[in-house]
Amino acid sequence: MQILRIDSSTTGAESVPRALTGMIMDRLGAKHPDARVVVRDLGSEPIAHLNPITTGAIRKAREEQTPDMQAAAPAERAILDEFLASDIVVVGAPMYNFSIPSGLKAWIDRLGMPRVTFRYGPSGAEGLAGGRRIIIASARGGVYQPGGPAEHQESLLTSFFQFIGCDDITIIRAEGIGGGQREAQLAAAKEQIAHL
Repeated sequence: MQILRIDSSTTGAESVPRALTGMIMDRLGAKHPDARVVVRDLGSEPIAHLNPITTGAIRKAREEQTPDMQAAAPAERAILDEFLASDIVVVGAPMYNFSIPSGLKAWIDRLGMPRVTFRYGPSGAEGLAGGRRIIIASARGGVYQPGGPAEHQESLLTSFFQFIGCDDITIIRAEGIGGGQREAQLAAAKEQIAHL
């Protein structure tokens, strides 16, 4: 078993999503002590956003329809392979300006690979990356209705993961932390994590 931890907050040690992903990893480590753990910190080691160079490498790999795209897009394929090799993916996702950090968006851009994680058929889109559990550690300064008009963080992540076939999604949420509720929200999240 492999567990992939993704952190994306840029606020370092004070980050609530990092505290949440840490608590989640402690819980999963206790349940799966033999699991291989892979950590990717997009806040301290960002990956490049899609640009003409990265997009060109991905397009070349798609055109060649090479099962192993390593030669055409090694960095992009490494990120995708890391995800595909994982049974559980823990995603630390703070809300930045009603959405997710741009570094986290750059990461999910590498996962949306036609004919690898999804395909289009006569009935429309079909996700090909199912069979893994996604746990989203969500943190917000305010309180937002899931899927409401100002909430583009959790809805974006759940829509994307469902699109590529990942339907086993759990959200551990700490919100209202900007209003002095940090400790109370972390305690409530810890109770949710105990049931994972």
